Amino acid sequence: MKTKINTNFSRRNFLKASVLASGGMLIGFNLLTACKKDVVMPLDVESLNFNDFNAYIKISDEGYVTIFSPNPEIGQGVKTSMPMIIAEELDVEWDKINVVQAALDTKNFSNQVAGGSQSIRRSWNILRQTGATAKQMLVNAAAVKWKVDASTCRASKGFIINANGEKLGYGDVVKEAAVLEVPKDVKLKKVKDFSIIGKDAINVDIDKIITGKPLYGLDFKTEDMMIAAVLRPPAFGQKLVSFDATKTNAVDGVVEVIKFGNKIAVLASSTWAAMKGKKGLKAQWNKEKLESTKNHNQILNLILDGKKFNVRRDDGDVKKAFASADKVLERTYHSPFLPHNCLEPMNFYADVSAEKVHLVGPIQTPNWTVNRVAKLLDRKPKDIHCEMTRMGGGFGRRLYGDFALEAAEISSLANKPVKVFFSREDDMTAGRYRPAIKYRIAASLKDGKITGYHLKEAAINGNMYGLIPHFFPAGCISNYKVETENYKSNITTGAWRAPYTNFLAFAEQSFFDELAEELNVDTIQLRLDLLQNVKNTKDKNIKYSGQRMEDTIKLVREKANWGKRPEGVYQGFAAYYSHNTHVAEIAEIVLKNGLPVIKKVTVAVDCGIVVNPTGAINQVQGGVLDGIGHAMYSDFSFSNGKPNSKNFDTYKLIRMQETPKVEVHFVKNEKSPTGLGEPGLPPAGGAVANAINAALGKRLYSQPFVNNLKNISVFG
Repeated sequence: MKTKINTNFSRRNFLKASVLASGGMLIGFNLLTACKKDVVMPLDVESLNFNDFNAYIKISDEGYVTIFSPNPEIGQGVKTSMPMIIAEELDVEWDKINVVQAALDTKNFSNQVAGGSQSIRRSWNILRQTGATAKQMLVNAAAVKWKVDASTCRASKGFIINANGEKLGYGDVVKEAAVLEVPKDVKLKKVKDFSIIGKDAINVDIDKIITGKPLYGLDFKTEDMMIAAVLRPPAFGQKLVSFDATKTNAVDGVVEVIKFGNKIAVLASSTWAAMKGKKGLKAQWNKEKLESTKNHNQILNLILDGKKFNVRRDDGDVKKAFASADKVLERTYHSPFLPHNCLEPMNFYADVSAEKVHLVGPIQTPNWTVNRVAKLLDRKPKDIHCEMTRMGGGFGRRLYGDFALEAAEISSLANKPVKVFFSREDDMTAGRYRPAIKYRIAASLKDGKITGYHLKEAAINGNMYGLIPHFFPAGCISNYKVETENYKSNITTGAWRAPYTNFLAFAEQSFFDELAEELNVDTIQLRLDLLQNVKNTKDKNIKYSGQRMEDTIKLVREKANWGKRPEGVYQGFAAYYSHNTHVAEIAEIVLKNGLPVIKKVTVAVDCGIVVNPTGAINQVQGGVLDGIGHAMYSDFSFSNGKPNSKNFDTYKLIRMQETPKVEVHFVKNEKSPTGLGEPGLPPAGGAVANAINAALGKRLYSQPFVNNLKNISVFG
């Protein structure tokens, strides 16, 4: 592993280093490095005499270090794991670190985005550089003070120690270090020497979370702000004709009613008054016939039966392979729209005046949102200050910032600070949904081998991301073709946790399980045999690793005791690569009164070096349970443009008593970390579906599974 790098930083570039590393996360932390034992963090750290060490790190004379990081925290744990990376190379003690968050700052920070499970992967090297470079500058400063060669000094736990055993705290040399030249070459630690990375660390916000301290967007308030409830079109595609606010204006606490675009905002002094006032609005909408799920199903079937497609990958000659096959197996899989249903509904604060634009709230894309607000208000992005709060879930919904634009526009029109909030009904009916998709997969079989593979995707408002055609089984089958086509709809769709792969993995992994059954071979061995064809590929378009996937599959096979479980325990296997990470899962089912009960899921993950094992396990477990819950239960449909579910009384999510045990194992290696927030989800549905087939002999081709298995119970 490379442990020495040429930084070649100018001082200004070094000022930006930490931010460039984050790749979309907000992190700031105070590193306590005082020389005295049992030192207690002061109540008011900001009152200390801090020196700017660089754009990310400030060190006080007293030895306190503050490090700011730019990207949003949505529960994926980066506010904990990213500081761990810098702290490791900076050589400070983790239990003396306090984490804070930075606002949007495009001058000093880059990639202030949370999405795609990319934060750690994109920031790994630069975060390590930042910590190591800062440490070397402190060592150099101490050496100057002692009048010795820097090579005779070392750093450890917030101190610089010379050959004679003398110590200086980081705070003792920060002034000198801040004016030294930035070293061109710094040594990074060897993995075997890590003392923080790879060790369990609890969520840095956990105390505030469990004691109800203000962290989230819904917690934010100012004395003079108005609460805004917004009436949006009840059906996608409808236009506002007229409205009557007489009853609304009579509600105590309602201050103003504002029409903006195709919506109506009710401003009030309290949340209750805003909600009550919104209910009093009498609005007229156009009555044109709008889209329904029944129509979508017909449209997607017509697309699959048609000839108009975009070819995404075309290897060999699929048509010829199918023509000469002993048998062609073809199956069609269907997934519904799905809402995001974050625990914290959408909300955002805006204070727009002639002098300033101040934005505060939970957002995954702060810079993009600020640029859109600037365009909307005809202001300059540099004149907009955006602060990010912790988010009570995102799953892709908070990428889009429509709620922030609403807040900014309403505040501008009202000339008042405004906080827009969504009720649960608003959140579910005015969202951006996972697109409804149908996949048709066909494979040709000849002489006991898979000779051809053809995947067609028909989607509402969507096509595959460019990389997905190059995921498994690309490279494994010589005749391989992927085609996509979509239908443009008024219903807003967008990224939903593990976009596209969240359902594609179920479809493909179920299909391969059926192929193994058709060929009378072990379903895991079929995957392993296919992977041999791609292990030494020179095709740069293929992003997954045949060897890493093989190692992951073998690990889960061993840990789950595949094929050797007691009688009455039925297993199902699935493996998938997404967000740069290889995951394999084995679900176990037993029958209770003839109905399947999911008891356990064993997971193997190759995500490279695991920064924070506790956080990593939590992410994988959450992804697996999310994948199982939505595959089993969640359904979302439309009638004449209107969602048929508005709250959890009619929309089913997995319950606590329905969750199986999830056992997580990581492939041990020294490769750079990859994503974890999403990759655990895609294989979960396929593993459960294949286990259900093993138990009941019933193949599932659409989600949610409960629609195919009446009266199913998965209570443990």
